[in-house]
Amino acid sequence: MAMNTDKNSYTIIFAIAMVVVVGSLLAFTASSLKERIDANKRTEKQQNILFAMGVADTEDSNEFVPAEKAQELFDKYVGDEQYIIIGSSAEKTSDAFSVEVKKENDKVKQDPTYQRKMPLFIGKKDGQEYYVVPMRGNGLWDAIWGYVSLDKEFKTVKGAFFDHKGETPGLGANVKEAYFRDDFIGESILDASGKYKGITVKKGNADPKNVDKNDNEVDAMAGATITGDGVTAMVKKGIKMYQPYFETLKK
Repeated sequence: MAMNTDKNSYTIIFAIAMVVVVGSLLAFTASSLKERIDANKRTEKQQNILFAMGVADTEDSNEFVPAEKAQELFDKYVGDEQYIIIGSSAEKTSDAFSVEVKKENDKVKQDPTYQRKMPLFIGKKDGQEYYVVPMRGNGLWDAIWGYVSLDKEFKTVKGAFFDHKGETPGLGANVKEAYFRDDFIGESILDASGKYKGITVKKGNADPKNVDKNDNEVDAMAGATITGDGVTAMVKKGIKMYQPYFETLKK
């Protein structure tokens, strides 16, 4: 007997069947590709960390190292100098990439008493040490994130990388541009008395060419005040959370 396809029950059953089939296919695809997706995420993080250290495959320091060379160069410049920081304590690990800043932020929001885990990467290049701090914040429309490297005195920014999920093209999206992130290089994160102050992205900064590296300020992006404020909050909070551990290394 032929099925009556005009009935509402047929439409509902068909819709449910399609949801089950499509859902199963998506779950299978996600499961089968998980290893590749995780590998791509790891490679991207390695590229970002190396970029914050000024490691490039060419003489152009504004180019990422190629994905196929990321692991080799990461092993060369960072290797096993990876740590998970909790408060003022550090645990050496072979894979600090397992700690995701976003997930740790979410855990703290859900439980303010949660002991946040923070990844730290220590690299060496040209005889200098780089302490690379991952960070995440909020822009105008969505998430922003970055990696900032500090010198061994934990006073000066050696390099920076910023990215975003959905900032306005030509405005807030300029966090990715060299002219913005390069202003952070050489900037002090301490005030005149040696106390932690961070860096402010300031509109109307009296030092637009960024000659003064001790004013704790960089020039804002035109038309992107909220995104700039988000970068300010992200950098200040992101580095500040590591200060208890950095203080132990100064002793």
